[in-house]
Amino acid sequence: MESASVSHAEHHGPPAAHRSSRVEPPVLGMLLFIISEVMIFGAFFTAYFFIRVVTHDPWPAPGTKIPEAATGVNTAILLVSSLTIHWALVSIKKGNRFGLKAGMVLTFLLGLTFLFLQVNEYIHLGWAPHDSAQATIFYSLTGLHGAHVFVGLCALLIVSIRSFRGHYSPEHHQGMEVPGIYWHFVDGMWIIVYTALYIL
Repeated sequence: MESASVSHAEHHGPPAAHRSSRVEPPVLGMLLFIISEVMIFGAFFTAYFFIRVVTHDPWPAPGTKIPEAATGVNTAILLVSSLTIHWALVSIKKGNRFGLKAGMVLTFLLGLTFLFLQVNEYIHLGWAPHDSAQATIFYSLTGLHGAHVFVGLCALLIVSIRSFRGHYSPEHHQGMEVPGIYWHFVDGMWIIVYTALYIL
């Protein structure tokens, strides 16, 4: 009885938080953030489908052309970056620091190449966002995605620098796993954007 009283007296503050989810908090936070980002893209896709389905306007606008083939190559570059960041994650889980560093550097360079080619496409398109409703939607969706690529590249750069400083291990690699989830989202969203705007 006395020991129970002493134990009760030594406990201060609220009880430990109960975790009903088996997902780690940083991973769960990133997944919830991605859901909010999907909603943002959804708003722009609503305008896109209004033009294509409701008003039956031609896509792209008359007198404009979208470079499907060149952007297809750029899409392949971005998809390869998903493989390289997955390689980096698998490598660090196995204690392979070379694979981690090489995978992160390759992912960053591939993402940077994609963004550079996207900007180069804007320069050579020959039409501006204000030229038509179709142009506004095209630049809005691809530009929104480009902004996400830029944010992802900033995260990849930080992870790459930390990788070379030995900050990750098989037991502690969440710091590069969570940005990796974001990068996979960026790649997956581009497949949808590319299919809707360039292929359909």
